[in-house]
Amino acid sequence: MTGKIIGLTGGIATGKSSVANYLNNQYGIPVFDADVFAREAVVVNSPIYHQIVKRYGPEIILDDGQLNRPRLAEIIFNNPEEKKWLESQIHPFVYQRFLSLIPQLTQPLNLFVIPLLFEAKMTDLVSEIWVVTCSFENQLKRLQQRDNLSEKQAISRINSQMPLEEKVKLAHLVIDNNGTPQQLFSQLDQIMSREFNKN
Repeated sequence: MTGKIIGLTGGIATGKSSVANYLNNQYGIPVFDADVFAREAVVVNSPIYHQIVKRYGPEIILDDGQLNRPRLAEIIFNNPEEKKWLESQIHPFVYQRFLSLIPQLTQPLNLFVIPLLFEAKMTDLVSEIWVVTCSFENQLKRLQQRDNLSEKQAISRINSQMPLEEKVKLAHLVIDNNGTPQQLFSQLDQIMSREFNKN
């Protein structure tokens, strides 16, 4: 019996991982992450890895054979066509990984963390959409700190995604992450007490 599948999304650096980790640690909700599957898609010598190397040449590879992710990020965040090409390679793989999981789910609540849930057209995988949001200023500051980016680099990554306010309009539930971690966690506790009362 497949339980409810929550699609957790939001913008880059809005706090999706903090939400997922808390729900997993405190409530034992199984978490499946699109970013993990996207990394699987490009492991050394995978078909998609070879497509990437063929397209961008050997300078996209580090000495240990791994992809040079910062270099790849620079390419795709400065060129919408290249971003589209790369996503057309990776998204179908990620979609299939999620799809194959669904029959195996046994818990009443499951979390699919999919940053590009709307952009990659994966909303049909989930039964409910939760969006983690915060102000542009917070998002920019967190992203710069987390990934050690210049303001220009951080803004180009934020702007490469669907605007957060559009995602919020399509959400069943909005999680506001403008405050402290403690405020975020107590908000999640309230959400979970409602969830458990529903079930």
